[in-house]
Amino acid sequence: MSSLIGDKGYDGDGFRAEIVDRGAKPVIPNKSNRVTLHSFSKRAYKGRNVIERCFCRLKDFRRVATRYDKLARNFLAAVHLAAIVAYWIN
Repeated sequence: MSSLIGDKGYDGDGFRAEIVDRGAKPVIPNKSNRVTLHSFSKRAYKGRNVIERCFCRLKDFRRVATRYDKLARNFLAAVHLAAIVAYWIN
């Protein structure tokens, strides 16, 4: 079963029901003011941080962040180059 990982901003009953209807499991932490608490996998949620950091690193490159390229293939090439440079620096 696939899962959808989101932050606390997506903690709504309607959104959770939509995720379940589409065949995925919601991995969303509960808001502090939620009355009925839902369980979620803290282990799976920790992986979200890695993806967030990856996108943050790619947005450090101005060409990727502002999407200068008109064509999708050129933009994808810029993303690939930015990913290579970001990996190379670390």
